[in-house]
Amino acid sequence: MAQEATSLHFHVDYKHPTLCTATVKIPPRLVDAIYQETLQGQKQYTSAQGFRQGNVPVGYIEHNFRASLLEHLKEFLFKHMVLSYLYKEIRLQKLTLAGEPRLTDIFLEPHRTAEFSFECSLFPSVILQNWKFFPFKAPKRKNYKDLDRQVDTFIKDERDAADKHDAKTIHTNDWVCFDMTLVDAKNKPIFGTYKERLWLKIGDEEADQEFRDLFLGKQVGDLIRSNNICLQEYFSDFLNTNYCLCLEIKDILSHNFFCFELFKKHFRLKTNKEMLQKLIEVFSYRNDMTQRRAIIEETFKILLAKHQFDAPNHLVLRQQKLVMDAVQENPDYNVYRSQHDFKERVRDLAEKQIKEVMIIDQIAYQEDIIATDDDIKCYLNFIKRQRMKDFLYFQLPETKVGGQELPLSSEFLKQYCLREKTLNYIIYHLTKK
Repeated sequence: MAQEATSLHFHVDYKHPTLCTATVKIPPRLVDAIYQETLQGQKQYTSAQGFRQGNVPVGYIEHNFRASLLEHLKEFLFKHMVLSYLYKEIRLQKLTLAGEPRLTDIFLEPHRTAEFSFECSLFPSVILQNWKFFPFKAPKRKNYKDLDRQVDTFIKDERDAADKHDAKTIHTNDWVCFDMTLVDAKNKPIFGTYKERLWLKIGDEEADQEFRDLFLGKQVGDLIRSNNICLQEYFSDFLNTNYCLCLEIKDILSHNFFCFELFKKHFRLKTNKEMLQKLIEVFSYRNDMTQRRAIIEETFKILLAKHQFDAPNHLVLRQQKLVMDAVQENPDYNVYRSQHDFKERVRDLAEKQIKEVMIIDQIAYQEDIIATDDDIKCYLNFIKRQRMKDFLYFQLPETKVGGQELPLSSEFLKQYCLREKTLNYIIYHLTKK
């Protein structure tokens, strides 16, 4: 296939400075390739009078089930390529998203360019000052000797676990990175060179059994050719399918131990002494807040004090609902709600969170910071241990759907990693001696 005939396209139409329509376009040759593959695959699921099961003509299927086929293809293409491409282009185009893109329309017909349209709210621009030279005094650690012993014990335990663990193969609770390609009966890629890069946590629940069977024991570089039911259900909620997918294992992040090399890379640490000092940040508490969290709070405090701007009210109201939903899950919710200024505090927190994201995104784009697959691996390393999670400020949304771990697009994960990387970049410059 010619490159121009198989490349996706992205177009942005600005309605006004804080609202745009983003459209992902899929060329006809890719649409027709998956359309024909789906038609052929439906022969085994279609029954018709006068034909044996599996021998129903493709023309009959296309004539009688065209509407449901096209609805399925909208879902398939959205999950397999549109969403990843959308997030990739959002970062390349430096769009400061306020919330997630909202799918508004899909046009899909054989022999035509498919179009997926999204409405995107954008943050107003903030005029950034020379923030790298702001005066900043980082909160100090507690000097209890016991803290150093706790860190030493943590390091020893994790290194002992690493020595006993076979990190070359995939185990339960590991994260696995893989490229996925749709292939035909002759093992030929249907979409040419296009590959979808995904990350999946190998869950330990009963609902995760199919994915465990698919990945456990595999190593980096292994190829898996499969039509496993878990892959079919990932792409299709309603239509029975039998797609053949080729999976290539690209990386493994072992759950059994915390990786200190990734930790050092994440924070640009060169020595073990620097690593010890950094680890102390989540062991040292003052007033129920870790030193790490205090540093982050002070960072945003000075950034927001030096940059005076308003958060759009509609975004604050939307964030306020998210804050309220989270607070209601807290066991102390009724205690919080009884406070006379509860609603004001919820609104203040929502406004603060909106402003933090606004300034982080704009600094990320101004400084040309990019998120990579290595950044994803560093990020996921933290969520393996409860205490280490406190190093993260921008938390991933829930990775389970219906109690089952599902693959996450690499490009989607990079959205969160970019903000986290930018925050560390800011702290690095503010605290640099």
